[in-house]
Amino acid sequence: MLKPARTMTSRRFNQRTGDAKRAAIDGPVYITDRGRPSHVLVSYDHYTKLVDGAPSLVDMLCSTPGAGEVELPIPSRVERPRRVNFD
Repeated sequence: MLKPARTMTSRRFNQRTGDAKRAAIDGPVYITDRGRPSHVLVSYDHYTKLVDGAPSLVDMLCSTPGAGEVELPIPSRVERPRRVNFD
């Protein structure tokens, strides 16, 4: 069972990478930059559990009932290319 996520500043992460790696074994570690989350560190085992068997966007769209019946009108372009002067 995963423990609650930990938060670590980017400065502390740079100085104590080993601590972050050990913490990531128990659960995700949020790395913050200027007080805002910017990255998430997870163990490889946790990462593979997240991505293995997860359906792709195409799989999800194809399994949606009625998805093939949706009409998507795409208007033709009326703009024409124009010359650009780089001088």
